Amino acid sequence: MTPFSSLLVANRGEIACRILRTARRMGLRGIAVFSDADAGAAHVAQADAAIRIGPAPARDSYLDIPAILAAARATGAEAVHPGYGFLSENADFAEACLAAGLVWIGPPPAAIRAMGSKAAAKALMEASGVPLVPGYHGEDQSEARLLAEAARIGFPILVKASAGGGGKGMKVAATAAELEEALALARGEARAAFGDDRLLLERFLQSPRHIEIQVFGDSQGNIIHLHERDCSIQRRHQKVVEEAPAPGMTAARRAAMGEAACAAARAVGYVGAGTVEFIAQGDDFHFMEMNTRLQVEHPVTEAITGLDLVEWQICIAMGEALPLAQHQVSLEGHAIEMRLYAEDPARDFAPSTGRLRHLDLPEGLPGIRVDAGVRPGDAVSIHYDPMLAKIIAHGPDRATALRRLDRALAAAAVAGIQTNLPLLRGIAAHPDFRRGAVDTGFIARHAASLLAPLGPAPRAALAAAALRLLRDAARPDPADPHSPWGQASAFRLNGTGYQDYALAEGEAVVKLRLHPGATARIDLPDGPAEAVAPTWAGDRLEMALDGQARRATVLREGPALTVLLDGATHELRLIDPGTASDSVAEGGGRVLAPMPGRVLQILVAEGQAVARGAVLLVMEAMKVQMRIAAPADGLVRSLRCRVGDLVEDGHELVLLEPAEA
Repeated sequence: MTPFSSLLVANRGEIACRILRTARRMGLRGIAVFSDADAGAAHVAQADAAIRIGPAPARDSYLDIPAILAAARATGAEAVHPGYGFLSENADFAEACLAAGLVWIGPPPAAIRAMGSKAAAKALMEASGVPLVPGYHGEDQSEARLLAEAARIGFPILVKASAGGGGKGMKVAATAAELEEALALARGEARAAFGDDRLLLERFLQSPRHIEIQVFGDSQGNIIHLHERDCSIQRRHQKVVEEAPAPGMTAARRAAMGEAACAAARAVGYVGAGTVEFIAQGDDFHFMEMNTRLQVEHPVTEAITGLDLVEWQICIAMGEALPLAQHQVSLEGHAIEMRLYAEDPARDFAPSTGRLRHLDLPEGLPGIRVDAGVRPGDAVSIHYDPMLAKIIAHGPDRATALRRLDRALAAAAVAGIQTNLPLLRGIAAHPDFRRGAVDTGFIARHAASLLAPLGPAPRAALAAAALRLLRDAARPDPADPHSPWGQASAFRLNGTGYQDYALAEGEAVVKLRLHPGATARIDLPDGPAEAVAPTWAGDRLEMALDGQARRATVLREGPALTVLLDGATHELRLIDPGTASDSVAEGGGRVLAPMPGRVLQILVAEGQAVARGAVLLVMEAMKVQMRIAAPADGLVRSLRCRVGDLVEDGHELVLLEPAEA
């Protein structure tokens, strides 16, 4: 192989930004591709050149091999980096790139085929004596065979997409009846995400640890590992928190797992970056799969080794040998990564879409790295994975990394969409996480505390909202800036001036009274508060409230107020005090879309009686399928959607007539 000077990144979002950053540092010309939805995206802005490859849906753009090859030809690209996700583990794409005379920054197509199919990889590892979780990974994909194999393996059963990763196409079934539905959902997700609906089955281990080994190989036959990562904290079988090294890992176990991972890579003549994933319980560990690409969580490995893994990928693709031998790989300190997702944990992690009205990421703090693919004002669409950014903390030890992580999470703020930021803060503060007691059941086990509703807006948030309304009312009329009617002094001929506000929060209405002045008094439901010397810088407020210095960000769009305070987001709405009631709830049997997405299946008909919990329809957004169930017994009065419809969050899908009616 010969060196190249231009590199096309066949991906989007934060990974495209990450690869382009290293390419620029190495003096390479970085080329981005984009869909119609990403024309103004961050990765496009960071590239030296960018080219459109198709419409917003991934199948028509980022998964369109001819379109990407045409983009490489049109821009003069010499090499292609696939990132992760999309076509990164597609052997046909790798072969097409090589056939087009492009340098492929990844493993050989044969290695991708051998390990890209989870079933084939398990068969190879079984032949090599690597321990496996009991399961089935055969070619017979009939439902009858899968049900029979599940009975042999024993419930609960984990259903997995053979061709995929990232938690797509993974379902757990506790009984044979649940398995039939899990198979259908898993096939649908796998087909949509990977174009391959083959499945495999494994015995579902209760609360094991998920530990993976980063491996690297070169074209000279050298293979080493760069230590392990613990990726146990997950939701929907997709990772949320990763750290390196794994808590409680001994040197002996690290060596054993590292050697097993290298043996797996040698078995397929591996070249480039890869990850061998294991499921561990007690003293045992079992091979799960090998990801033949860079991983989302690679920054924690970079933090503890001091290496740039993308640079290693590029150099190996140029034909260079690995720069280090196994004994030269360092392990310095501890690193923890948390993934910031556009999703609502309180609604079963339903993806959230919309425009990022406000975005604060903790860049520039000591020991903190942020890998992001979005900027304030960007739109988050239904078409792609909901990850917004990764927050990585590194320190000389785990305790220091945790302290730095706490500060970084406290400095982060997002408005305009729902995110899992409160969940991340809850995980970071949890005593079990602080002491390293992690496993794949962590979030489910602690759901009562981690997924608890936010609760009513505190005094400081209500006070900040009232002060924002007062500030906005004080803006003079441009046509007559000296008019006394533009002054929000709340002047009254008799008595002290004040202004009444009514704020809706969910179904509740809070009434408060604000007395303006250098020291503003605010009558709140639980008693008066004093805001001393409130000052504004744009949307940011500083004040002394009840004798304590407070900072908040208050965004406003018409009657909607968003208060960002102490790491929490409070959504309020200004309503007319004369018409405010004790509730703004909507009644009836309306079944609403929990997320923007596409209607895949409608399983009921108008006039049909349904029981509570019965599945009415299936939706898909951001590669996740979700069943929409009846909230109560009733009769389907009308269907308000059709198969194939793209619906917004809150769209009325089904109108039910409650059984008691």
